[in-house]
Amino acid sequence: MADIIQLLPDAIANQIAAGEVIQRPASVVKELLENAIDAGATSVKLIVKDAGKTLIQVIDNGCGMSPTDARMCFERHATSKIRKAKDLFHIRTMGFRGEAMASIAAIAQVEMRTRRQADELGARLLLEGSVLTKQESCQCSAGTNISVKNLFYNVPARRNFLKSNAVEMRHIIDEFQRVAVAHSDLFFSLHHNGSEVFHLPIGNLRQRLVAIFGTNCNKKLVPVAEETDVLKLEGYVGKPEFAKKTRGEQLLFVNQRFIKSNYLNHAIVTAYEELLPKDSYPLYVIFLEIDPKRIDINVHPTKQEIKFDDERLVYNYLKVAVRHALGQYSITPTLDFEQEVSFTGNYRPRREDPTPSEQTVRSSDNGKGSPGPFSPPAEERRQRNNLDNWQDLYRGLEGFDQTAASEEDENSVTIGSEWSESNGLDDAANSFSKQQKQAYQIHNSYIVSQIKSGYLLIDQQTAHERILYERYLAVLSEQETYTQKQLFPKTIQVAPNDVVLMQEILPEINRLGFDIQDFGNNSFVIHGVPADLRGSKEEQKVIELLLEQYKNNLELQLDRNENLARAMARSASIKRGQALRIPQMQELVDQLFACSVPYKGPNGRNCFITFELEELEKRFTGD
Repeated sequence: MADIIQLLPDAIANQIAAGEVIQRPASVVKELLENAIDAGATSVKLIVKDAGKTLIQVIDNGCGMSPTDARMCFERHATSKIRKAKDLFHIRTMGFRGEAMASIAAIAQVEMRTRRQADELGARLLLEGSVLTKQESCQCSAGTNISVKNLFYNVPARRNFLKSNAVEMRHIIDEFQRVAVAHSDLFFSLHHNGSEVFHLPIGNLRQRLVAIFGTNCNKKLVPVAEETDVLKLEGYVGKPEFAKKTRGEQLLFVNQRFIKSNYLNHAIVTAYEELLPKDSYPLYVIFLEIDPKRIDINVHPTKQEIKFDDERLVYNYLKVAVRHALGQYSITPTLDFEQEVSFTGNYRPRREDPTPSEQTVRSSDNGKGSPGPFSPPAEERRQRNNLDNWQDLYRGLEGFDQTAASEEDENSVTIGSEWSESNGLDDAANSFSKQQKQAYQIHNSYIVSQIKSGYLLIDQQTAHERILYERYLAVLSEQETYTQKQLFPKTIQVAPNDVVLMQEILPEINRLGFDIQDFGNNSFVIHGVPADLRGSKEEQKVIELLLEQYKNNLELQLDRNENLARAMARSASIKRGQALRIPQMQELVDQLFACSVPYKGPNGRNCFITFELEELEKRFTGD
């Protein structure tokens, strides 16, 4: 039998290797930016077209390369970073394997122009599928200018697996941000389809974070700084109240290299203890400086996973440092007993109790009753407000109707109220759309609605999300919607990393009833809002939440209309903790059971739970 094992041709071997290093356009961006950093550049410009599918270009003013080095850098395992095996334990550069450029050249059309500062002429190289098609001398600026065109042009299966431009651009921006944050002492810019997305001048870390995440980021930051014999730790963590429901603002660096570590992320989140809302993720940007001998970065092709010689020690240092920073800046939970509201929702704010010093002032008038800033009438008003709140709580429960007592027990007493004045709902047809009992709220989050067989407990936010979701889906299916024009147009700022996404889905957003126009420089002008949002003063917050939810749903691979309808429903819905009047509650119940799918919210959560009288009876009897 003939031998069947043979060596693969270099072109095929390079394409296989490229699959490990280059997974999407963002992978190319990461490798080229890191090469520019290793070349000693102080200015780095990134240009992309069609989310990197057509063009990825990086221009730097680094040391450049000689014609020979320019040709050698596209060979596999060709590197200037290491010479022998023990150099792997002293690595300070971003790259060291010598695989990235060869992998990129294997699955794209590459053009490079490079020149050293001391040379009069530079070198120009053209490659296609690992094959050098031209090399010549040329005039160019000092540094390196490399263009990667038509990524995966010779691997159509890989190209077909790429996501939409919005998804791929989001990954590119993530890689760009990680490099830019780690090197705030360098200038960076990012251009997409001819528009400048980021312009990041040289500055300190805080200035760089504000430039990337927006001006609102400045008030969220709490500095962290600790230094020990083992490691040095510095950076910022976000205040708990600004935590988001989606990830994306969690950056951890070791020796200025971005890493992913669920273990260390757990240390940071644990440091917040009970400060974080449920299922929320705090912002943090933390840098660890540690002796390269104590870590191994040669674990994964992307070099974003590393091993520590004592990971538990790093975990504890990180946890203690973050907790100390939060404690030092008095980021601690507070309990406000004045904010409790009655079940009726008719809450009126009352005057705060006097402080001890104010009580001293009050008692110093020796019983003469002299009116002062904290005179007895103010205390009497506060007590009257308390009494009114208690009366509101029990209003409607004053009367006792003994005539309605059961014939089986003549001594029983029935409490009469406004809730018992109308007949029960006949749900024989399993229809709850004609509610005849007045609904009421529990903790301003759940609505209790009585039915003949028992009662319904409705999650007001999930129910409203279902209502809005079906409404927005219908609107996006070419049905007419209504826009409330603004008397005075309002300008909102969108975070730079969300501008591309906002521009892409802007036509669909306007079909939902908005009238928003791109104003440039990360600004958008709102001329009108959906009729559902009339009277709202938080258009900025609605748009931010809309974008956040839309990004969170991208990985679900939903249809764009479905994704946008879900995101908009989430951002515009009634929230838990929001007090509702009886007519509002009744309208919400009626609209919920007019939906095609009233049982589940868009996120899969139950809209309501049914409690049967028989089940309640068993609870009381203990059966």
